[in-house]
Amino acid sequence: MADHTTVIALAGKGGVGKTSLSAAIVRLLSKKRPDAKILAIDADPAVGLSVALGVQPSETLDQIRKRVAEDVTGKLKDTQDILAEAKFRLYDALDEQKGFAFLAIGRPESAGCYCAINTYLKKVIEMLVDDFDYVVIDGEAGIEQINRRVLEKVTHLICVSDQSRKGLSIIETIRNVADELVMYDDIGLIVNRAPLPEKITEKEIGGVRVISVIPQDDAMTENDIEGKSIFELPDDTGILKGAEEALLNLKII
Repeated sequence: MADHTTVIALAGKGGVGKTSLSAAIVRLLSKKRPDAKILAIDADPAVGLSVALGVQPSETLDQIRKRVAEDVTGKLKDTQDILAEAKFRLYDALDEQKGFAFLAIGRPESAGCYCAINTYLKKVIEMLVDDFDYVVIDGEAGIEQINRRVLEKVTHLICVSDQSRKGLSIIETIRNVADELVMYDDIGLIVNRAPLPEKITEKEIGGVRVISVIPQDDAMTENDIEGKSIFELPDDTGILKGAEEALLNLKII
């Protein structure tokens, strides 16, 4: 990883708003760092980040992986050759938007293990990060990608939870696993969609510093229901203010 690259990965259980927060972070970085090269990676097979950012991905990482494998069979000697070939095709497949580039992992056509695509994603992250100033990774629900060391090297790991006891109890597990398997510079917790934000008085939960508490936000909910992108929200929307607070506390902006 290049010294100048800030890699932000979001992790947490499903349904806590990781994707919306990932999109909010991309929006904030593209606005506050207009000259920076920003890459948004949708590492969740559900491919929700594309909707949140208003992107129509032309090709997913899994499609690229399959096409490269088919095209180079018998032509290239080893995995390194295949990855080198893949890098050229990845840049062609990146969806260039105003202020950022986008890449989606995609959902493998066959049911079963995501081992192959997760392994490939890890290599892709390693290949691409040096060419960007900021990389924002919307991780899949749970800790599978942390367990498989897909997110092995990041500068900032952001845990996301709702206010439920079940959600917050998972944060310590994520931190413990990450401490063992992930190289990161800083870690923080965003408590999102909190119905009673005033009750969150701890500065640390599960051994992770609380960097933002975001109340339930009707504007964000309505935006999600209507399938609108994060760029259609007003600047004073709760999720944008909360995401900005988190980035400030992590000294990213």
